Amino acid sequence: MPSYAIGSLVVHNTDWQKEYSEKMPALIARHGGILRARAPVQLLEGRAHLPGTTVVIEFPSAAQARAWYDDPAHAPLKQLRDSGASFDLVLLDGV
Repeated sequence: MPSYAIGSLVVHNTDWQKEYSEKMPALIARHGGILRARAPVQLLEGRAHLPGTTVVIEFPSAAQARAWYDDPAHAPLKQLRDSGASFDLVLLDGV
């Protein structure tokens, strides 16, 4: 069953984005992931607090998503991202 890593991002500075954008796609692919969406969200109903950008990454399984998240190569990219953005990440099983 697929699983989706859904990230909400508010960028405070862009100093980190070039290096992060160069390295993250290969790390995602190494764990079978595919970037499905990356854009500002559009509120259709309610009063939700909306982040600047939402990212959706599909993985073949929750185990592969967790392997991506826990990969030692991910740690420096998390630190890099955290140097210039606020980020929340959830994992959601598909149907």
